[in-house]
Amino acid sequence: MIEVDIPGAATLRLMHLVLDYNGTLALDGELLDGVAEKMAELANHLALHVITADTHGTVAEKLLGLPCALHIIGSKEQDSLKDAFVRSLGADTVAAIGNGRNDGLMLKSAALGIALVQAEGASLAAILQADIVCTDLLDAFDLLLQPARLKATLRN
Repeated sequence: MIEVDIPGAATLRLMHLVLDYNGTLALDGELLDGVAEKMAELANHLALHVITADTHGTVAEKLLGLPCALHIIGSKEQDSLKDAFVRSLGADTVAAIGNGRNDGLMLKSAALGIALVQAEGASLAAILQADIVCTDLLDAFDLLLQPARLKATLRN
């Protein structure tokens, strides 16, 4: 668990990290450099979940051996399916990271929503629903691994 007392806001008690795949962990289906190592480090603190429609059909192969649970969803109502998944875990214990329009609802529902603007870009829906916007996944991971950074960004 990661616990962060945010001055002027609620204390975060995070138990899960829900991650989009393409545009977040991967570009064009290929895992980004440094992601596997950071996921291994984060798995010491949080249960990791990857939720995706698996656009390239390779996500199971690419995540093989990594400490995460894979959840493949259908091609319809992806935003609602991702949101329902976050809620099923207990949204108040979830940090979520994504970049797509279909990530907006889960970013809003999660106790901590992080939108990413990387090479694939980000939808405005994801950005507007997030608590934080990052330009690099490894920076987003480091926010969780170095919780004082969350305090500095989210304090009121």
